[in-house]
Amino acid sequence: MDKTREISVADFSLTNLPDDYYEDPYLYYRALREQAPIHRFADGSYLFTRHADLARIYRNPKVFSSDKKKMFKPLFGDTLLYEHHTTSLVFNDPPLHTHVRKAIGDALSQKTLVAMEPGLRKLTIGLLDKIEAEGEFDVISDYAVLVPVDVIGNLLRIPHEDRGVLQRWASAILGALEFDLSKEKRDYGNRCVKEFLDYLTALVEDRRKNLSDDHDDILSRLIKWEADGFVLSDKQLYHQCIFILNAGHETTTNLIGHSVYCLQTHPRQLQLLKENPELIDSAIEEILRYEAPVQLGNRLTTEEVQFDDVTIPAETILTFAIGAANRDPAMYPNPDRLDITRHPRNHMAFGGGIHTCAGLNVARLEARVTIPALFNRFPKLKITGEPVRDKRARFRGILSLPMSTH
Repeated sequence: MDKTREISVADFSLTNLPDDYYEDPYLYYRALREQAPIHRFADGSYLFTRHADLARIYRNPKVFSSDKKKMFKPLFGDTLLYEHHTTSLVFNDPPLHTHVRKAIGDALSQKTLVAMEPGLRKLTIGLLDKIEAEGEFDVISDYAVLVPVDVIGNLLRIPHEDRGVLQRWASAILGALEFDLSKEKRDYGNRCVKEFLDYLTALVEDRRKNLSDDHDDILSRLIKWEADGFVLSDKQLYHQCIFILNAGHETTTNLIGHSVYCLQTHPRQLQLLKENPELIDSAIEEILRYEAPVQLGNRLTTEEVQFDDVTIPAETILTFAIGAANRDPAMYPNPDRLDITRHPRNHMAFGGGIHTCAGLNVARLEARVTIPALFNRFPKLKITGEPVRDKRARFRGILSLPMSTH
């Protein structure tokens, strides 16, 4: 019997999710697509689950604004979390979004990626050496987490001795975006923003004093960025750095973790990849579709819009389910089946339109290097315990996955 027929979404709410949602949100997404693809919440906001609707939203940044001031003010009040999440690249419209996006995009050129790869491969070998020495390990804490911290730290030229705290800051600041935010998590998130800002104040001051023509990391580019008379204020600069460090850490950790778990639990797909290593790019895109690291996004309507027979007023908050759109059967045949030969290039794991993730090729490179390396190094790799899911709705990841190399 189809489980979705047992799920009623009439009262579905992101602020009161059932426990089994975190294990498998796709059952609920499917029920929403079938019963209420344009689902109205009690507060008058809407949830979208169809691929075509998300594509329309991404294509129209003027009608569907990314500015989050109205949405985040009731959630955060006048706090540092509010200041950060309404200043960073992802939650802004042009012109700030345009300027920061150009500055970051220039720094993440193909030339940069080519130069990055040898260091990434060396890092990966070092991590695998440590794993081999232990035999028993956790693929998240001993592998997936450590790769993006090092990569993003290098891109911003954060001193190695300072990188240990980045994961804690990122988890707290991004965790504050969840729909069931408690006072304790909000207070902790604000403390972490304060610690991050204090650290960046000193780092930026030192970098300004030591800028040179060949000092071309992302932070230096943001410091030097000027276009049409626009320069970033110190506050804007600090918050873009926080965003880059947090986003680069969170999404890639989840991508690597999901890749290992999905391939281990789909042995035929893993064997297919081993026999056809050229499928790695397709496999990464399919895993991004199948288990999107970022599951939910938001926009604010700037004018009245019509979806099907639903009229939505201006100034309405829209939530869209990326994870649902990526499993829409109208776009993908057998969407709940993992198929590394699918080549799903139109998935939405990296967003879309002007807000397509600026670091998507960095994440792809990290996955392309680290995933085959792990499986090639340890042909007897196996999962030895149950995965511990991160109970968040906006971000989907695994907190712990114990494994053995023998």
